Amino acid sequence: MTEATLPDDPTLDEIRAALAPRLAAHAAFDGWNEKAVHSAANEFGLDADIARLAFKGGAMDMIDTWIGSIDAEMERRLPAEKLKKMKIRDRITQLIETRLEIAAPDREGQRRAQAIMAMPQNLPRTAKIGWRSADIMWRLAGDTATDFNHYTKRMTLSAVYSSTLAVFLNDESDDYIETREFLARRIDNVMQFEKVKAQARTRRENMPSLSRFIGRLRYPAR
Repeated sequence: MTEATLPDDPTLDEIRAALAPRLAAHAAFDGWNEKAVHSAANEFGLDADIARLAFKGGAMDMIDTWIGSIDAEMERRLPAEKLKKMKIRDRITQLIETRLEIAAPDREGQRRAQAIMAMPQNLPRTAKIGWRSADIMWRLAGDTATDFNHYTKRMTLSAVYSSTLAVFLNDESDDYIETREFLARRIDNVMQFEKVKAQARTRRENMPSLSRFIGRLRYPAR
């Protein structure tokens, strides 16, 4: 990730933004708690009590902010103008692989984060975080859908990313080849599904209108 800096008199938002990319590295050893915040704050010579105020929402607040920093770094590495030169499946593949590349140094912190996110009381916020990341990826990929497809695309991508992440966290293969192959298969499935949907939509559009047919029976053309 890009190296964050802090101004002389930072706001809490600036502190969160600076510390977020470092939280998982410390959470790998300390857990997602105040100790990890203090360790990250020490890297910036920041008062631990002030840093704690920036994450007063606890572990989920820390995790949410860390994932937000991955979203931001992914967007920095893959701006929309760079992605538009690729085919849609290549855009999605590149976005997910880039996210995993960013998170790769902090897999243990990610594992601990996943355990916390899976707790029943945290599932609503976990779903919201996943939706946000999927929405950012689709927007970067050039999606402009505003109908029902807007929601199905994001739900599908969130599921693809979640399942790929589960493989990634336990992947010991060279260059994460097992994860890359798994992702390629999942995206193949999604592309086939989208193709079937498009064909079904075309058939519906080309079907005779039942209401027009009935209307002609009642009011024949003269």
